[in-house]
Amino acid sequence: QVQLVESGGGLVQAGGSLRLSCAASGRTFSSDARGWFRQAPGKEREFVGIGWSGGSTLYADSVKGRFIISRDNAKNTVYLQMNSLKPEDTAVYYCAAKVAISALVPRVEAIAGSWGQGTQVTVSS
Repeated sequence: QVQLVESGGGLVQAGGSLRLSCAASGRTFSSDARGWFRQAPGKEREFVGIGWSGGSTLYADSVKGRFIISRDNAKNTVYLQMNSLKPEDTAVYYCAAKVAISALVPRVEAIAGSWGQGTQVTVSS
């Protein structure tokens, strides 16, 4: 059983930045891929990005070049640095563990074994 706790959400103006954190506890492994997803009101949850233990990352086209995933394996924590935020980035952001890519075209999709409770990010115009 893996427990994931997100923090760092909030309200920010368009063009601003936020950093989300996701601390893991329980049955976790530094080799597990960790990722972020988001769900906007009235929409399905979507893939944001994934960070593999070796440092490689993959992002959704909608956030590529603006969001950065990093991880501190010693602290069992993954971060999502969000820059140049847009109103369309408004969503509940979920941290996930044991993430695997399920599709690459027409867009990147992924599945996960464990989920956090989510943290709200609101970007005002």
